[in-house]
Amino acid sequence: MFESHFKFIKPPFQLSPDPSFYFESSGHGRALSYLKYGVYQREGFIVVTGEVGSGKTTLVRTLLNSLVSGEVVAAQVVNTQLDSSELLHTICAAFGLPVPGLSKAQMLGTLEAFFTALAVGGRRALLIIDEAQNLGLKEIEELRMLSNFQLGPRALLQSFLVGQPELRLMLRSSSMEQLRQRVIASCHLGPLSADETRAYVKHRLRRVGWDEYPVIAAEAYSVIHMFSGGIPRRINVLCTRVLLACWLSGKTDVTANDIRDAAAELDAELGTPGLTESPHPQPTSSYRE
Repeated sequence: MFESHFKFIKPPFQLSPDPSFYFESSGHGRALSYLKYGVYQREGFIVVTGEVGSGKTTLVRTLLNSLVSGEVVAAQVVNTQLDSSELLHTICAAFGLPVPGLSKAQMLGTLEAFFTALAVGGRRALLIIDEAQNLGLKEIEELRMLSNFQLGPRALLQSFLVGQPELRLMLRSSSMEQLRQRVIASCHLGPLSADETRAYVKHRLRRVGWDEYPVIAAEAYSVIHMFSGGIPRRINVLCTRVLLACWLSGKTDVTANDIRDAAAELDAELGTPGLTESPHPQPTSSYRE
């Protein structure tokens, strides 16, 4: 729509995670370093948490793109509203293993054999569980048991648990002690600061060929941060609406009032959380090795 008008090569604020748009804020940059450390330990669990839209999936995909090609066989589970048997079935399917009608014991045997074959061939398995906060205690225990698979001293599977802040609370419970002992690295993604929000918007625009058209007023960036709370996905939603309105009205610049108008429209249409004029949260991030 407006992309050709502004001579963008593709949408600058698309909502689907895309590592080519990865923006290294101070929090995301440190988190990526911690995750790389965790991956090269080749065992255990890596935990990534953050608010909805904070960039968790983009961060994980950026990490995967940085790994040596062919060394890691990664599989992702995105539906976590499952019981323990369904979870095992889904994990098998994610790794491309046919399991119609197999019992739980057979599925475990199939997975162990597959992971062992990878290890013998000089490769390793990485399992990514998205929306992990939805898992129950039995399902978490199944994942922990999978981490017991070994070939000599070598672990056969490493897992990422990616989820919302509730996942952090769940892992702090007394029943999660055995899993906590296997967490190699963890990070929590907080919102972008005001300066990072400005840099993030410019970064995404420049990735699609922005040459200062439309012109964005300096004060507009602070208003974007105020309404979005520094959450990347909220920034994307708001900026897309602003560019669309700019194109439809034939404007060649974006003002602070344009941001306010777009935020008001989104709030009226969708009741979009965070797109209200209120004090934004302070950037926070925590890391544990």
